Amino acid sequence: MAAPLGGMFSGQPPGPPQPPPGLLGQASLLQATPGVPRTSNSTLVDELESSFEACFASLVSQDYVNGTDQEEIRTGVDQCIQKFLDIARQTECFFLQKRLQLSVQKPEQVIKEDVSELRNELQRKDALVQKHLTKLRHWQQVLEDINMQHKKPADLPQGSLAYLEQASANIPAPMKQT
Repeated sequence: MAAPLGGMFSGQPPGPPQPPPGLLGQASLLQATPGVPRTSNSTLVDELESSFEACFASLVSQDYVNGTDQEEIRTGVDQCIQKFLDIARQTECFFLQKRLQLSVQKPEQVIKEDVSELRNELQRKDALVQKHLTKLRHWQQVLEDINMQHKKPADLPQGSLAYLEQASANIPAPMKQT
C-alpha cells in the first residue's frame, strides 16, 4: 500500500494517534492486547494492514504463479488469510470493548446514536413508500386509460367505414363444409 493507515484519516500525522482523554491508562490500539505478542512500535491497525498486504501479495506473487505444487500454494494462501482473519477479529473485539466502555460511561451517547439511526431508517422507508406510491399512481392511471378505451367504441363517430367495420364484426364466421 502507498501509505500506512495511521496518517490517512482527518489530517493526522503519520504515527501513533493519541488515546482519547477519558481512556488514558486503558488498552488502546497502540498498546498490546493481553495475550497477543507485539513489537514495541506495532499497533493492531498496523498488523491488520500488513496481514492484508501479505494476503494480497500471496495471491499475486510470482512464486505462487510459477509454483508447481498446488498444495503448497494453497497452504501458504490459507495461512495468510487465517492470520488476517485472526487480526480482524482482534480489531473487532477491541472496538466492541470500546463500545461497551462508552455505553457504560456515557449511555446518553449510545441512545443519541440509536435515535439517529432510527431517524435515518424512517427517512429511508418514507422514501421507499413514496416511490411505491408513485408507481401505484402510474399504474392506476394506466388502468383508467385502458378502461376508458373500452368504453369509447360506442362514442366513435359513425362514418361509412366505421359502420362497415361494426357490421362486419356482427357477421358470423362461415361454416366449413364437410
